[in-house]
Amino acid sequence: MSETARAPVDVFEKARTHDRAEQLEMAKEADLLPYFRVLTSEAGPVVEMEGRETIMLGSNNYLGLTGDPRVKQAAREALETYGTGLTGSRLLNGTTPLHLELERELAEWMGVEDAIVFTTGHQANVGCIGTILEPGDTVICDSADHASILDGCRLSGAKLRPFRHNQMPKLEKMLVRAADDGGGVLVVVDGVFSMEGDLCDLPAIVELCGRYGARLMVDEAHAVGVLGARGAGTCELFGLEDRVDLRMGTFSKSIASCGGFIAGPAEVVEYLRIASRPFIFTASAVPAAVGAALGAVRIIRSEGAELMERLLDNARYLRRGLRDLGLRVIEPGRLPDGSEATTPVVPVVVGEDWQAVLLWKALFDRGVYTNVAIHPAVPPGGALLRTSLMASHEREHLDRALATIKATIVDFADLPRSAP
Repeated sequence: MSETARAPVDVFEKARTHDRAEQLEMAKEADLLPYFRVLTSEAGPVVEMEGRETIMLGSNNYLGLTGDPRVKQAAREALETYGTGLTGSRLLNGTTPLHLELERELAEWMGVEDAIVFTTGHQANVGCIGTILEPGDTVICDSADHASILDGCRLSGAKLRPFRHNQMPKLEKMLVRAADDGGGVLVVVDGVFSMEGDLCDLPAIVELCGRYGARLMVDEAHAVGVLGARGAGTCELFGLEDRVDLRMGTFSKSIASCGGFIAGPAEVVEYLRIASRPFIFTASAVPAAVGAALGAVRIIRSEGAELMERLLDNARYLRRGLRDLGLRVIEPGRLPDGSEATTPVVPVVVGEDWQAVLLWKALFDRGVYTNVAIHPAVPPGGALLRTSLMASHEREHLDRALATIKATIVDFADLPRSAP
């Protein structure tokens, strides 16, 4: 009797031999791993991390609403009314009045016909793009788009044509090529790019999409509740809401919860409700998360202007402070009127991966938390310390952080510097 046949390759082998395995082990041994650090308090401007008071410059809690008593109360009421979970998908037993109210609020806020709420922001992108597109279509993406956008593109089976970050001639070249692909064309861009903190060139993108007959979707994850008079995002800021076909947003940033949404034409949203696999085959979000999101949206719609002004003022203050230290800060770009397109994301270019990790650890040990972005999240040699602001940061917090950064970078002579 012959021996049982065995697979020629162990699929677990990559877990032992991947190209980052040695670096990961070295970072763990030296306590340099910048990820999975343990937060032991609320996600405020000053937190407790691993037993130490830390100024938080790495949170997406842009408006500081995760600690707002009204948002907590909305979550508490949802918990008491509907329990800890709904144990089913939205399609089956997982839709509550809270979901319907939230979708109505979002549609009104975005100024569109309808909206659909997903359990996570990642699923919103994957579930929309992967359903709207199919093999034979073409999807055109900015090279700096969020990973969830790229995941949705891969799921769809559509032909992917990326273009260099914010380079409009490259976008036009992809649109010209897509015209010969034979199917529908969808352009997907971030409104605010999560690592770089800059805005897409939406006026130029809208014009090109109109010229070449492409549909346009904007991921507003880092812009909803942040930009525009209503806080409706990049599309509102540029006055181009009626020229964008679909908008995505997330609850895990300014909306102080967890989840995501797609807003747009009623026929598209209704199609997603019955055809989007990540929507149909995922359990509905826990009621507390939906209640918190609804509470936060209502606060932003009624009194968000003051919070947004405070947030962006904090971002300008930190950006100036980092520039004054001579650090190379990625600039957010300009609006059509020539003013600076301020966003709450303020990244500092460090350069090499290990240099970024060492600087991150030195700051963390001194009580300042930032996010570190290394390859492949950024191009080789383009490692960043990504700082992000909250409306609830006080000047005292930012001054302390800047003083700590100033004292720390003395030991890092090779950091890229801004032009004098």
